[in-house]
Parts: sequence; C-alpha cells; structure tokens
Amino acid sequence: MLSNPVVISIIVLLTLSLLRINVIIALVIASLTAGLCGDLSLSKTIETFTGGLGGGAEVAMNYAMLGAFAVAISKSGITDLIAYKIITKMNKTPTSSNLVWFKYFIFGVLALFAISSQNLLPVHIAFIPIVVPPLLSIFNRLKIDRRAIACVLTFGLTATYMLLPVGFGKIFIESILVKNINQAGEALGLHTDVAQVSLAMLLPVSGMILGLFIAVFISYRKPREYDVTIEEPTTKEIEAHIANIKSKQIIASVIAIIATFTTQLMTSSTIIGGLVGLIIFAVFGIFKLKESNDIFQKGLHLMAMIGFVMIAASGFANVINATTGVTDLVQGLSNGAVQSKGLAAFLMLLVGLLITMGIGSSFSTVPIITSIYVPLCLSFGFSPLATVAIVGVAAALGDAGSPASDSTLGPTSGLNMDGKHDHIWDSVVPTFIHYNIPLLVFGWIAAMYL
Repeated sequence: MLSNPVVISIIVLLTLSLLRINVIIALVIASLTAGLCGDLSLSKTIETFTGGLGGGAEVAMNYAMLGAFAVAISKSGITDLIAYKIITKMNKTPTSSNLVWFKYFIFGVLALFAISSQNLLPVHIAFIPIVVPPLLSIFNRLKIDRRAIACVLTFGLTATYMLLPVGFGKIFIESILVKNINQAGEALGLHTDVAQVSLAMLLPVSGMILGLFIAVFISYRKPREYDVTIEEPTTKEIEAHIANIKSKQIIASVIAIIATFTTQLMTSSTIIGGLVGLIIFAVFGIFKLKESNDIFQKGLHLMAMIGFVMIAASGFANVINATTGVTDLVQGLSNGAVQSKGLAAFLMLLVGLLITMGIGSSFSTVPIITSIYVPLCLSFGFSPLATVAIVGVAAALGDAGSPASDSTLGPTSGLNMDGKHDHIWDSVVPTFIHYNIPLLVFGWIAAMYL
C-alpha cells in the first residue's frame, strides 16, 4: 500500500499542508508526485493536471458570485444590525454564567444553519460568508476558540447528508449509495433501500456527534484570545452606524436573500441565484451600477482562495484517476491476503479515507469502491446492513479533514476574514481528529455488530 501513487501523493499533500505550505502549491506538488509515481511522464502528468482544472472552474465561479452577494448583503447593513442586537444582548447580560450559555447558544444556531444548508435550504456552504464574518467581533469578545466553530460547521455540512435523505442527503443516499449498492449486489442477492441506509449510518454518525461534543466541551472549551490588529468599533460607534440603516435596506436584504435561495433551488445554480440577488440590491439602490465592478472584485477577493483550491483539487483528482492507484487500492483488498474479518473491515474503511481525500469528493468515491466492496463484504460474511455501513462510511471518510474539501474550506472562508484562522491547523486538523477517527471506530463497530 505504501508504494501506491495515491497513498504517496496523499502523504505528500498532508505533509506539505501541515508544514504550512500553501494548499494550492501542495496540491500541484502532490499531483506531480502521483503522476510520476504512477508511471506517467512529467509532460503527461502536467497535461493531465491542466486538463482537469476545468472541472473546478464552475465551482470557482459559483464561489466568486457568492462572494459578491455576501459583500452586497454586508453593504446593506443587515449583518451589522444582527451583530448589534447580539452585542447589545451581551452588554445587558454580562455575568459569566450568561455568557457561557450565550456562547453555546451561538454554537447551536450555527449548527442549525449548517444542517439546514444540506436539506431544508440546500445551499451548502453559501451561508457561511454571509453569516459568520459579522460575528467575528462577537467571537472575540466571548473569547471563543474558532476551532470549535469550525468543528460545528463541518459537522452540519457532512453528518447531515450521511444520515438524512433530504436535499444533498437525498442525492448521496438515494441517487448514489443505494443505486450503486443495488447494482453491485443484484447478482449476489443484496438489495437495500433508503431506510436501511439511514439505519446503517446511524451508529457512525453517532460517532461524529461524540466527536462534536468532545470538540466543543473538551478540546476547545477554554477561552482563546486573538490578536486584533484592527480596532473593533465601540458600541456607540455601532449604534451611530445602525441609526443610518434605513428600512428599505433591510427589506431589500430580506427579498434578495429569499429570491437568491429560491432561484438557486429552482435552477440548481449558485451563479444565477447570486446574480438575481445582486440585481435586487441594485434595483433597491443598495449599490449603484457603476459600483458593481468594485462589489464583484471584493467578492472575488473574499472567496478566491476557495475557488482556486477547488480548481487545483480538480486537477489533482484528474491525475489520481489517470494512474492505476485507486483501482489497485480497491482491488488489493480482494486478493485473498486478508483473512481476518475485523482487519478487512478496517482496511476497507482506511482505503475509503485515502481515496476520498485524494479525489476530494465523497460523492465520487461510491461508484469507485462499490463494485469491489459489496462482493468482498459478502464473501467475508458481513450482513447486508453491515455492508451498507462499510460502503457508506468508507465513502464519507475524508470529506471532513481534507485540505481540499469544501467542508473545511467553507468554514475557513468565514472564520479567516480577519486573517486569524489558519486553514490547516484550525480547520483541517481539528475536523480530521474529531470526525474521521470516530468514523473509523464507529464504522468498524457497525461493520462488526450490525
């Protein structure tokens, strides 16, 4: 396994990232490593990498438009108004006991936002650059460790689609997981459905819930102070600013947000949804048409890092797929060398983790592993429910905790608006520890005892 180009490239990617090398540079170097170790020539590796960049272009454009929409919302003043209401509440209840409860109330609200973004209003990470940046000054006042918030947001973004067959969960569970398992298991007499998948994923997701509680109440419970280089406005200054916000601006913001989310749901396009929102803001006079270039440039600056990382990740995934590394990893489990049922379950989950971190999408991992995992699980005597759990968890592993996953890039985009939140050490490492490790453990337990 250690000679596999996928494994080697993932090790390179993670090592460079942990050394604080820029993620995009790390992805390029990891791509070259994967290609050269996978018997591709240098020129072929470069050609394959650049050929795959286009796959991330649409995602990058989505995030650029989303960033412009977030800037327009901020310009309307509604986010300042929300922050002011919260700060006022804090000033009226300054006791330490109330502030602790208020901190966990914020955690709960952000968790609900993240969960809802996967099913109730399936906008994925679109809410983060809108909701989180205005709250940073409040996080600083409460001395909240932002690593806890990253864990809260990532939990809602990943655990939800694994368990609930609504929104993105409907796509993952019904359209991908159930479909591929039934196709692979048809000749072997294995058939599953949505209810069975949700039941099989209940125990692994319980492990993620445990990881969330450990992150919030143990690992990152202690206060953490951040060096504020830009002086935060006082309550009086905020009050003076809020007094200038007109009801028209609030109405425009509400209409724009509703219209944007509705359009996105109807068209399945963040670009069109964001464009509709920007047009509404312009019609209401929140910004002038001649300021649209400035609005878009600020939005591009806001979300540029995510966009370029996703573009580079698409190129990396293309190189990975061009080698035989992924196929060799999956087929290597069926060569008869593994005899222990428990070891087989662990290795299948571990290989799923490596593949997902390499490809960058749990949704894309299912078709790759299912054709081998389903007959392999049945040959080892795993029950249908355990088989579903192994395939589902193996695919979901690596979504949280990957440097190139939007489930970690999204939280970073909001929490690092003031440059005080490191993507690798404050988002990737905490979510990897608190979610991938419990998923491995609880996924293995589900495989052995379901």
